[in-house]
Amino acid sequence: MLVPEHWAEASATRREDGRQVTVRRFGWSLESEAAALAMARARVAEALVRIAGGADEARREPRVPYNGAEGVPIREEVVQRLGQDVVTRNSYGARCLNTPDVWIADVDFDDEVPLALVAAVALLIAVLAGALAFELSGPRAAFFAGAFVLLCSGLVARALRAWARLLLGDGERRARRRLAAFAKAHPDWRLRVHRTPNGLRLVALQRLFAPSEPASRAAFADLGVDPLYAAMCERQGCFRARLDAKPWRIGIASHLKPRPGVWPVRPERRAERAAWLAAYDAVARGFAACRFEEELGEGAVDARAAAVSQLHDTLSGATSGRPIA
Repeated sequence: MLVPEHWAEASATRREDGRQVTVRRFGWSLESEAAALAMARARVAEALVRIAGGADEARREPRVPYNGAEGVPIREEVVQRLGQDVVTRNSYGARCLNTPDVWIADVDFDDEVPLALVAAVALLIAVLAGALAFELSGPRAAFFAGAFVLLCSGLVARALRAWARLLLGDGERRARRRLAAFAKAHPDWRLRVHRTPNGLRLVALQRLFAPSEPASRAAFADLGVDPLYAAMCERQGCFRARLDAKPWRIGIASHLKPRPGVWPVRPERRAERAAWLAAYDAVARGFAACRFEEELGEGAVDARAAAVSQLHDTLSGATSGRPIA
């Protein structure tokens, strides 16, 4: 896991097939902006060599904070460094805990029926309606019957959702069943379970994990963790948890200033950012990001995992009794 303090961007131009091509790359450093700029220049030079050798390489990297760039560390303001763990400020203003080896995952409650299933069922119903109409009234009636069913696919989708909830339970019940099944199948795990506004947050206490190891990947899959989060854990070499309320859930309609909220912010815009954060923090202190519910499993407790879990609960307000948002 790498969360740099300093960032810089460098560029260079070369001629390629009779036209000028500009290549831009970021650099980063824990020590200084000068070191970040030196790294950026070195990465530009390396990219130019690869492009000259025929590599199909992007001319510039996206300036994104966390979940869009390949090969670039977390680009967020560092709020606090706590040994191996880092608290950062994300693009909409909330603090996030980033930890390299304590397994953390959110499981969202998903009430949606997959679009592919809706399409398949609608097509099946259309075919059956068409076949029945063909038997009764011929090909013209079959065509109109099938077309009518497809036009009513929205009604089919709503019916499927209602059927799925009746048969399988809503998103929360399905998520909790998956969690119960996982805990039963893995008695050596010990999980702290928290409720978030739209799901569950799980923290594993029994041992430390590497984000890319098979056991971590398998747990993500078994519990229904968002695939994007799972991919970002591997890409950034860390697990992550939001510690503050989302602004739009606590009545703050305006975005973090200045937009788009990617760190670093130019010095002349930092007062604007600080004013927005002061107003946000004043409201966010009345809320929690999640609420602790229970511990599951019979596994032992690793001392470092327990310490990070306690840090998470303190910073997120998980045991504060404040409303979650």
